[in-house]
Amino acid sequence: MKNLAPCPAVPRGALHGVSFPRLQNSWLVLRVAQILVSCLSATFLFFAVAFAGSQSQPPRNESERELFELLNHERAANHLPELQWDDALFKAARRHALLMLDLNIMEHQLPGEPGLEERLTSAGARFTYIAENIAIGKDSATIHNGWMHSPGHRANILSPRVTSVGIAVVRGTAGLFAVQDFSQSFGNESLEQQEKKVASLLAAKGLCVVTTPEEARKSCDGLAGMPSGRSGAVIRFETGSLSEIPPDLEKKIRGEPFRNVAVGACRTSEGAGFTRYKIALLFY
Repeated sequence: MKNLAPCPAVPRGALHGVSFPRLQNSWLVLRVAQILVSCLSATFLFFAVAFAGSQSQPPRNESERELFELLNHERAANHLPELQWDDALFKAARRHALLMLDLNIMEHQLPGEPGLEERLTSAGARFTYIAENIAIGKDSATIHNGWMHSPGHRANILSPRVTSVGIAVVRGTAGLFAVQDFSQSFGNESLEQQEKKVASLLAAKGLCVVTTPEEARKSCDGLAGMPSGRSGAVIRFETGSLSEIPPDLEKKIRGEPFRNVAVGACRTSEGAGFTRYKIALLFY
């Protein structure tokens, strides 16, 4: 069996692995990973081979439900929105937990296994931000307490950026292998809904937002620039969140002499994986 003591950070661009010492008076090993856009659940296992070959998704087990409830209790106590359960994240977390169990190794990326982004994409998740906690512990309460007393794991649980989670817990001879996969899910807002959210943010900055997006949509798709005979500027940008104006965009807006603006949104890929909103602003 591979030593489960703390290991070096995962040396991959946007993927970071941080290890923490075992907590006193409890048997627990933890790992944490995050992927940012700007850079980056399973059931108890009694019949491993039969279960791993199954294509169905069994219901959550008691430990998975308990970790989900404990997580949202912490978020509520810190005045954060509760996370939604995501079946695609659950599927990815289960696969990873089962592989950790099979190899009896606790790592964010196991031998021959894709990285977190590819695992979540393969499971069908769409996201703008992802993160992962893993651990081995004697029970779900011990695992949760360990995560909450570890800065990196706690930061994932209480991140204001994440909106969804899938949690896997499988039992091995060494204890419970647990995986929490988090994401900021890419929403299914219509173009009109996207435009209204951005327009509201711009109005709060003192801009006068016009309500006719057709020309801005053409600019967003790259089919047109500024309408002929009109002075102004076009700013196109992509973002993972419609809840705030990206800092670099806000800087550009402050530099614009024009105070009237039209907002147009573009359609994005329907595929799984990292996805971004595409928006065009017509200033005149």
